[in-house]
Amino acid sequence: MVAKFLTLECIRGESFGHLSPRPHYPSMPKYPKGVSETEKDVRGSEAKAVYSVIGMTCAACAGSVEKAVKRLPGIREAVVDVLNNRVQVMFYTSFVNEETIRETIEDVGFQATLMPDEANEKSTQVCQIHINGMTCTSCSTTVESALQALQGVQKAQVALATEEAQVHYDPKIINYNQLLEAIEDTGFEAILISTGEDMSKIQLKVDGVCTDHSMRLIENSLRALPGVQDIDIDPTLNKFSLSYKSNVTGPRNFINVIESTGSRCYKATIFPEGGRAIHKKEEVKQYYRSFLWSLVFTIPVFLTSMVFMYIPGLKHGLDTKVINMLSVGETLRWVLSTPVQFIIGRRFYTGSYKALRHGSANMDVLIALGTNAAYFYSVYSVLRAATSEDFKSTDFFETSSMLISFILLGKYLEVLAKGKTSDAIAKLMDLAPETAILLTLDKEGNIISEQEIDGRLIQKDDVIKILPGAKVASDGFVIRGQSHVNESMITGEARPVAKRKGDTVIGGTVNENGVLHIKATRVGSESALSQIVQLVESAQMAKAPVQKLADHISKYFVPLVIILSFSTWLAWFLAGKFNGYPKSWIPTSMDGFQLALQFGISVMVIACPCALGLATPTAVMVGTGVGASQGVLIKGGQALESAHKVDCIVFDKTGTLTVGKPVVVSTRLLKNMVLQEFYELIAAAEVNSEHPLAKAIVEYAKKFREDGESPTWPEARDFVSITGHGVKAIVRNKEIIVGNKSLMLDQNIAIPADAEDMLAETEAMAQTGILISIDGELTGVLAISDPLKPGARDVISILKSMKVKSIMVTESRGSEEFTGFGPYRGNGWRWHQRFSSPVAANVGMAIGAGTDIAIEAADIVLMKSNLEDVITAIDLSRKTFSRIRLNYIWALGYNLLGIPIAAGALFPSTGFRLPPWIAGAAMAASSVSVVCCSLLLKYYKRPEKLNALEMQGVMVEKSILMGLILVFVFFSLFPI
Repeated sequence: MVAKFLTLECIRGESFGHLSPRPHYPSMPKYPKGVSETEKDVRGSEAKAVYSVIGMTCAACAGSVEKAVKRLPGIREAVVDVLNNRVQVMFYTSFVNEETIRETIEDVGFQATLMPDEANEKSTQVCQIHINGMTCTSCSTTVESALQALQGVQKAQVALATEEAQVHYDPKIINYNQLLEAIEDTGFEAILISTGEDMSKIQLKVDGVCTDHSMRLIENSLRALPGVQDIDIDPTLNKFSLSYKSNVTGPRNFINVIESTGSRCYKATIFPEGGRAIHKKEEVKQYYRSFLWSLVFTIPVFLTSMVFMYIPGLKHGLDTKVINMLSVGETLRWVLSTPVQFIIGRRFYTGSYKALRHGSANMDVLIALGTNAAYFYSVYSVLRAATSEDFKSTDFFETSSMLISFILLGKYLEVLAKGKTSDAIAKLMDLAPETAILLTLDKEGNIISEQEIDGRLIQKDDVIKILPGAKVASDGFVIRGQSHVNESMITGEARPVAKRKGDTVIGGTVNENGVLHIKATRVGSESALSQIVQLVESAQMAKAPVQKLADHISKYFVPLVIILSFSTWLAWFLAGKFNGYPKSWIPTSMDGFQLALQFGISVMVIACPCALGLATPTAVMVGTGVGASQGVLIKGGQALESAHKVDCIVFDKTGTLTVGKPVVVSTRLLKNMVLQEFYELIAAAEVNSEHPLAKAIVEYAKKFREDGESPTWPEARDFVSITGHGVKAIVRNKEIIVGNKSLMLDQNIAIPADAEDMLAETEAMAQTGILISIDGELTGVLAISDPLKPGARDVISILKSMKVKSIMVTESRGSEEFTGFGPYRGNGWRWHQRFSSPVAANVGMAIGAGTDIAIEAADIVLMKSNLEDVITAIDLSRKTFSRIRLNYIWALGYNLLGIPIAAGALFPSTGFRLPPWIAGAAMAASSVSVVCCSLLLKYYKRPEKLNALEMQGVMVEKSILMGLILVFVFFSLFPI
């Protein structure tokens, strides 16, 4: 399988793309023939070399370099980046060195220079941290700024939706404990998820440990094992956390050592996993418990203030005076609302203090101010009533307690909904089987024993038995048996893939029929499944550029709302003081001050910075998750935002739109000679070339030989490969030149008119014309065709209906008419130089990555080789950004409409006012509605008939918008 590389760029207002072959990452190291297992263990350390390669112009060049390098012994992987003229090689130092690789690249016909190592890249680690307590964009910005200010931190991203931070740091300057301290200094709880160190990690629980001596005995035994890097011990939980090199040792070794230590009384098991799932469940439980406890106190407060007052017998009891004008009802409401305000609502005080301490303001500040205003005014009112014989108090205890209850309900629903946005990751992680059947083999490969083990205990080079219907337990390759494997859950490929000895398999896929014995090559964090999860997690951390709008607004939002709230109270108070409105406007149970206070509190609590902060990240989370489930891995908001702007794609023809296996379709001789002799001469020259067209000629020449698949060709002397043009050599004392028209002209070989006509006819049929010269005279013309991939025309048709222009880079005239492309013919990758405007946007896609999803240069990875997934990626990005726009419209519209209503804009004309507790409920509902709007992306379907889909999408979005408006109207018009 060959991966493809696509770059989408914006030029003169149009976003262009370029799709061209990119190499496949090998699934396991290669070794010379005859190397034994023992020799493999001493293959030497793994190294990386990056070369600058000059002269590569097309996909064929990339393929030539890749294949030549991979033929060397000890090559783990080779990546050719034609766009940047770079080749990256991972190799084992015992088998090959950097100079040999460089010489091999130059032997193919390109100039190669070893690039110096990037020191920062080697020393950078990525740390993942869970952060508790963030409520809005202001919180995440505060944490992000604190991390960025640390020396040694190269990049810090804090995602509000996932409540996680991803920090790129230099471990020589700073460690992860200092990162945790910096976060906790900002007032939030920090929990380490991973340190990003280049080691595998496992946590073991050891039963039977009673003394410190036992702990030290086990620790010393583990430290003596080769490959063990570090051990952390938690004596309270009997937990051992080990960091180790997975290619040297593994978890089964640790368990065996522990259980063999001392008097063999210890029992070791894998410690129950915590991680983000546990933190998320605990957060949901906390909000749920807080909400239930708030109801215990708030419901009686609500009943005594708004229900029992209309029941004669109960009203009389509640109005009974305790001290002076202080009634029983007021006393009960004071007692019941106090725990809600200070115990259940303590989180808002804590959040406010932490935010204000660092010079920022968040949603907690608004809630604390609003509830405090209502509570302490009520305290003042009842205390005055208790000390006066004629003052009739009016309290707002129900406002503060109901406000806190509704906000807790909203936060509970919001956390639940946010948890749904990461369902894709949970489903991916669930693909890994819980158990595996481990085989023990003798030296001849015969099975000695079978043992069922925990799937997390698999180590490299283990032999695993996969039964029909069972999940493949690990990445590896088949050493015995044959079957069909369903890889749809990883690659999205619907058809089962045939597997036999030597074929690679992916962990988490399903074995269909036969029994397979596989050898594990990549386990733990190195597995394809783990890499996919890591890629999706990183994507959900990365902010889209459009998120900057919310970040910018959040800096001024809360201070502005506080000013508006105070101004609202002051305006209504002064208007009442100086008879600015009729006294009849004031409800009988209030005075002018209390009316103004309610308007001010309503403004403060209805404003919602959370909805703005969640508008982008929740949509990106769901969009990237949906993409992963359909075999389209999108690396974050930047890639989504760039891809949704694409309106023109430039495709490389060979291997992208075509099947990548060219064949000779016609031969025309210009001189009298035997066809077998003609092909022997040109095959002898072309057999030395790695170019796909050369291979097609050699393959066709075999048909004229009696010795079948392995013919012996005449010797070719003085072979020269002219990059991008062809080859020349001396065969049987004849000068053979095979190549394109420009090569013949460069060699001063005349091209007769009939040959020109043949070339034109060939190119008109979307074929490649090859000219052959023997001893300086043009002798023949070959036509080579590379058939289009199935569905290529449909892809172009759908792209056209999506208003995306398609252009193909090819030397063949007529290709664009043959496939329906726009007319552009060019030599390789320099197409953008034809345009004078600078490149404004860039996104890369890797197609056909298969198990190898860690392609660093690509922004979007398409797991299958299907061209249709380019459409899926663009369409999904458009749908996601459409949802982001809808979220922003709702979040901004809610605040722009809600704040004036809460301030009493409708009160003079309609008599309608919004009580603070209803304003708080509306605020909570706004955040939940934004998350739910994003969650609707989970129902995304691949485009089939795009026009119908677009109409359906428009209708759905209109329905969502109308639904959100109705929700807001409902809360706004809730009866007092």
